[in-house]
Amino acid sequence: MIEIKNLTKIYTASGQKIVALDKVSLTVNKGEIFGIIGLSGAGKSTLVRCINMLEKPTAGSIMVNGQEITALKKDELRAVRQKIGMIFQHFNLLSSRTVFDNIMFPLEIAKVPRKDAVRRTRELLELVGLADKADVYPAQLSGGQKQRVGIARALANNPKLLLSDEATSALDPQTTRSILQLIRDINRQFNLTVLLITHDMNVIKEVCDRVAVIDDSRIVEVGDVMSVFTAPASPTARSFVNSVLNREVPTELLHRSSAVNGQVHTRLVRVAFIGSSAGEPIISSLIRKFNVDANILYGNIDRIKDTPFGNLTLELIGQPRALQEALAYLQNRGLEIEVLNDV
Repeated sequence: MIEIKNLTKIYTASGQKIVALDKVSLTVNKGEIFGIIGLSGAGKSTLVRCINMLEKPTAGSIMVNGQEITALKKDELRAVRQKIGMIFQHFNLLSSRTVFDNIMFPLEIAKVPRKDAVRRTRELLELVGLADKADVYPAQLSGGQKQRVGIARALANNPKLLLSDEATSALDPQTTRSILQLIRDINRQFNLTVLLITHDMNVIKEVCDRVAVIDDSRIVEVGDVMSVFTAPASPTARSFVNSVLNREVPTELLHRSSAVNGQVHTRLVRVAFIGSSAGEPIISSLIRKFNVDANILYGNIDRIKDTPFGNLTLELIGQPRALQEALAYLQNRGLEIEVLNDV
């Protein structure tokens, strides 16, 4: 659906060159919800603005639905943009227009016959749950309702691609969950490709299929969301995951002695339980089978999109051979294991 190759964007300010994007390459598949996460200033908003050509790239190529868009003329680009919906952080609604007229506005621009535009607008009001707000003005709406209007407006021209730039960052947690659920429902119902920009790993966890981590204008990691959560490869991704799952282990535990009485040893391990294994009594089985003790230092059960996900930090105590067998047992059960200290 989207194929980006060596995308570069350089701004010039006060005679200085500022690199906003540095040779970014990325592929987004049709029908998936793809997240891009990064800190403020990392380049994520510039990336999404280049994809709909609100910003012209300095170099590189962008293919959207098989069409190279970086070299299009204005009229051609206008036609392409009609199939790219955009949800903004601050809603960008027209205060002088009702909810109905805000949603119908892009249909007017596209010169859709009024009868068809009215029918489509009513369909969208039902879709986003605002059929009773058609004649209300934006000032009378809550933040979540305003964003629902923004989503409906973005869907007006039946886009193939939906871009969301920090669409939930101005909303409270409960409203954020409802908006993310709406985006998931739209994605499933229409097989709509969604590219979602955020600085919140909880948003990624709730709705995304895959995620790219951007840091200092470059993509530093790409993977399916479960893999990034269970085994983040880059320092930036680890920082984001730790902000959600609290995977950090205190330094004093990492450097404690690995041997007790010269015979009994310890292993500090992090175990990720995915899917059905999150509900199985694996640790109690391990204790019985291998004559080791397990000291649980930290643990939680969460959900990544539709998949249960458990995270445990354990101190395993026992004879060296028993510890090795216990770790092999955990790995053979298909669990993600990370040894945090060594004998």
